[in-house]
Amino acid sequence: MNQEAIAIAVFLFTYGLVVSERIHRAVAAMLGASVILFLRIVPWEKVPEYLDLDTLFLLMGMMIIVNTARNSGLFEYVAIKTAKLARGSPIRVLLLFSVVTAIVSSVLDNVTTVLLLTPMLIYISRLMDLNPIPFLLSEIFASNIGGTATLIGDPPNIMIGSAANLSFNEFLVNMGPIAAVDLIATILIIYFAYNNALKVTPKKKVMIKQTLRGLNEKAAIRDIRLFRKSIAIIVFVVALFFFHDKLGIEPAVVALLGASLILLWTREDPEGIFEKIEWPALFFFGGLFIIVGALEETGTIAKVAEWVLTHVHTQGQALLAITWFSAFSSAIVDNIPLTAAMIPLIKHMSTSMDIYPLWWALSLGACLGGNGTAIGASANVVVIGIAEREGIRITFGDFLKVGMVIMVITVAIGVGILWIRYIGW
Repeated sequence: MNQEAIAIAVFLFTYGLVVSERIHRAVAAMLGASVILFLRIVPWEKVPEYLDLDTLFLLMGMMIIVNTARNSGLFEYVAIKTAKLARGSPIRVLLLFSVVTAIVSSVLDNVTTVLLLTPMLIYISRLMDLNPIPFLLSEIFASNIGGTATLIGDPPNIMIGSAANLSFNEFLVNMGPIAAVDLIATILIIYFAYNNALKVTPKKKVMIKQTLRGLNEKAAIRDIRLFRKSIAIIVFVVALFFFHDKLGIEPAVVALLGASLILLWTREDPEGIFEKIEWPALFFFGGLFIIVGALEETGTIAKVAEWVLTHVHTQGQALLAITWFSAFSSAIVDNIPLTAAMIPLIKHMSTSMDIYPLWWALSLGACLGGNGTAIGASANVVVIGIAEREGIRITFGDFLKVGMVIMVITVAIGVGILWIRYIGW
């Protein structure tokens, strides 16, 4: 058996273990990665190349910041204020958090956004005695949709913008409207899918309002000095995220700097903070990066992408093929190596057609495809991991039922908008 066949077999076996949920997904990913490394399909010296340390250190740094800030009561404070603003209405909470998540994800990375907002959502759902799953799923989908809207919202967009020399405004004009329509569609789907969970009886609504009126958000603050320092560090980190590209600093460095400063300034017990890091999520990502790296190392991803594109001959066919191939592929494998494989193939098509619309097709599929499965995007894994720690279980199958529907509908909406704009009726 050649290395390519082994890499495919390991990937499928690992994916099967994750889907079956017979063992923890982190263990499945570690096992698959260990086999890949043991057989030297990915040479040891190339591990840092495929491991995507930027993502892992970004996650780690933000987890430290969030866990430190949580000790102050910051998230409970914001959660109570938000619940009061929503006047105890589950639908208003869903709408408010979905819109905020999408907007924040358009200017920050998705993982940072969900790390900040997920603790608040869980607290609000418990405060209002509601099923947290529809709110958490809506947050996941909104973060991936929001990241589609701008040049800096999602790593594939950064790669596409660099390769095609596309500006921030071009992304906003082309992908912004698609993201806005898709967000509305997603909120409606979540509403109808979880209609019963979002409904409250008049009696329960009165009880929720009474509960909220009896809560004082200021009383939720457990340590006012830590509260103020946490806000200062979070504002500092968010500001650096806005300007990191101009400063030539990687987002992971910003997160690690913020993590170091908040631990140094607050003098919180680092051992207690480190224990709360979502280590299973980090090990899952690390293993998955190596397994997908094996598919890239053996040329499997490039071969599949090339096969798809050799069967298209017109701009319309190319737009459809690139969008749907990248969407379904991104639901299964990491969208970063997929985008890297697709970029040179799209460039090659410039000899026979105008490829400008195809860049938006790739962005659409690569970013929104992550909504299809529980492991399709980093934000998905992080939110599910935090939920598990809080005793909230979102299975692969539960996610798939809603996620795949949302992925297909939102991608179809995006394809339709791109088709009308660039291909015509």
